[in-house]
This record gives sequence, C-alpha cells and structure tokens, in this order.
Amino acid sequence: MEAWLQEQINAVLLLFALPTVGLPAIFVIALVSATLLPMGSEPAVYGLVRLSPEMFWPAILVATAGNTLGGAITWWMGYGAERAVERATHKPMTEGRALRWLQQFGPRACLLSWLPGVGDPLCAVAGWLRIPFWPCLLYMAVGKFGRYLCMTWALLYIWPPK
Repeated sequence: MEAWLQEQINAVLLLFALPTVGLPAIFVIALVSATLLPMGSEPAVYGLVRLSPEMFWPAILVATAGNTLGGAITWWMGYGAERAVERATHKPMTEGRALRWLQQFGPRACLLSWLPGVGDPLCAVAGWLRIPFWPCLLYMAVGKFGRYLCMTWALLYIWPPK
C-alpha cells in the first residue's frame, strides 16, 4: 500500500514538472493558496524548480503573479464583506487594535501578506478597511515575490536534499 501511494505521489509530481503543465499548475496552485483556503504553494514551486532548474525564474514569477492575483481576490472579498455588513447593520466596523494598526500603516502593511496564517486574512482586512487597492496590490506583489525567491533559493542551495 505504501509503495503504491508513493508511486501515485511521484506520478502527480512528474505531471506538475512537465513544462507544458508546470507553470499553469503553479499559477493555479499559487492563486488558490492566496485565498482563505488553507493550502501552500511553495512545495509545488520547489518541486518544479528541483526537477527543472532552468524554470527557476519563470516559476518564481508565475507563482508571484498567481499569488498576487489571489491576494487581490481576497482584498475584494474583504471589501464586499464590509459593504454587506455595513448595509445590514447601518454602521461601519472600525473598532479594534488590529484594525487601527492596519489603518496606521495603510498599504505598506500588505508587505506582510506573505506571512503564513496571517497574510491572507490581512489582505481581506485591507479590503474591509477600504485601503487603496492598487498600492495594496503593489506591496502584496513585492512581499510575495520576496517569499518565493528566498524560500525557493534557500531550499535549493542552503538546505539541498541529500
């Protein structure tokens, strides 16, 4: 049973490593992982780059684009949720220390959108607070690019598999 499971995992990894399927798969995985769904895209990026080292920069850029688009979708989800709550309660929700902190830093806080566990909700809260979309998107992209670059480079060159 264990050998069969390992064989299936290897088959899926090989499918993702194909250049014709690899980058679109990376884009979709990165996009979905940037929404509020609990999923990580780093293993897919690492797997593709490990199997095809020449795909390092394309994989990083495609993952960044997908993850940033997912962050934008999450921003819009937060924006829509705030409008729905405001419409239902007839008052804006602006109390809370975390909300004041985010308002104080504005779009720059979206640099932290790369953080596991808090990054995706941070994008939603930025939308909720109606922090300007385009500056948030720019900061999200910078943070997410840095994460993919550092993490993939570290896994390949600092802690390579033996």
